[in-house]
Amino acid sequence: MSAVTELSLAELRETLRKRSVSAVEVLDAHLAAVRERDERVHAFVQLADDARVAARAADTTLRDGTAGPLAGIPVGVKDLFAVRGIVRGNGSTAFAHDPPARIDATAVARLRGAGAVILGTTHMHELAFGPTGVNPALGTPANPWGEGRVPGGSSSGSGAAVAARLVPAALGTDTGGSIRIPASFCGVTGLKPTYGRVSRAGTTPLAWSLDHAGPIARTVEDVALVLQALAGHDPADPTSARVPVPDYAAPLGRSARGLRIGVPRAFIAAPIDVEVGRAFDEALATLAAEGAVVRDVAIPSLAHTGAMLGATILAEAGSGLGALLARAGGGPSLELKVYLELGKVVTARHYVAAQRLRTRLYDEVSAALTTSDVLATPATIIPAPRVGELSVRLGGADVGVLDAICRTTGPFNLTGLPALALPCGTTAAGLPIGLQLVGRAFAEADVLAAGHAYQRVTGWHRARPPL
Repeated sequence: MSAVTELSLAELRETLRKRSVSAVEVLDAHLAAVRERDERVHAFVQLADDARVAARAADTTLRDGTAGPLAGIPVGVKDLFAVRGIVRGNGSTAFAHDPPARIDATAVARLRGAGAVILGTTHMHELAFGPTGVNPALGTPANPWGEGRVPGGSSSGSGAAVAARLVPAALGTDTGGSIRIPASFCGVTGLKPTYGRVSRAGTTPLAWSLDHAGPIARTVEDVALVLQALAGHDPADPTSARVPVPDYAAPLGRSARGLRIGVPRAFIAAPIDVEVGRAFDEALATLAAEGAVVRDVAIPSLAHTGAMLGATILAEAGSGLGALLARAGGGPSLELKVYLELGKVVTARHYVAAQRLRTRLYDEVSAALTTSDVLATPATIIPAPRVGELSVRLGGADVGVLDAICRTTGPFNLTGLPALALPCGTTAAGLPIGLQLVGRAFAEADVLAAGHAYQRVTGWHRARPPL
């Protein structure tokens, strides 16, 4: 049964529907993988007590023809979402003595409604406030591709769990790249949908105008199947958009012929790891060989996104987390205390200036997307750094690791546009490299189609990590 855990979500779904394997057998295979490997990977916080009940229920629906689209599929959930019967720990010791959640977050409830089996909750950077995934208090998930390398944060456990074949898919959140960074560093696929596309009700907030929820899985097709269950308006989330939900799987058969790809070359040309830059150019060449039209675009405000993101996230997190931690049973870590103190330095003037620049950035990106179907950048400009590494050498200069990690992801939290990270190569040391594709608002289908066209002619998403 260990072969079951090697199947992608789409393959596993087909196997279940053919009744070649039962949902209970699928659950047992993934639980065995957790018992065998999670002591090293450290992806899961807690396993769900009701997983076997859910698997049996999925088997019943598979037998009687009423199965939901994700019937019997095990899914991990970032420890920022409310999962009934499990304490929502938020990656922090401050919530260790909270009572278990009584109801699910909307995203979790929608997965259950589609027949998915919630396997358990996954580790994360404390309160989602960090891109490395390093968590000294509760333990840092291992990057399955490199010993001593960060898994990426803040959805670290979700990315590591999917890469290590502990689950075929997992839920994450993304405020400055927290779905796409673990996807890039762990060699899997992750989507930050459009702001408002997936409900955040029942999810601990970090920064209200930047937070997104979305899926991490092995392939673009898998991500599309999970997004189908998650997407749609939710009255419980005041930021949830009343926008129709298309069939995300339907356009996946499109070829790349005629796809217009815009590349903000001036922004990418800033210091970047040589191997990442080479893999990115090769990915663009692959898409061009498939008929895509690749052209450079100018988006001048991308050069200022670090300051915009910093002012926005520090101010909003300081406002929200301060009140949350005041009600918690314990205190935050030193790292989080530092971030919260920095938030106090951001004045109203700083915040308003950041929002003005943010509007300009949105207008420039939207203009670029009138002549391009998607924008392309590296998902991260460096491969996974070592745990504890504070700076990296790029282009003859020392660059802070945190700035380097978020440089290409953060802009698209500011714009709220859909952004997909998918594997496009490896370094000489065997570390994954990610490609990022960005689309127009609520055009996730177009972004997914472009990503799937790339994965149809490449094999990076099929690579298995050594751990």
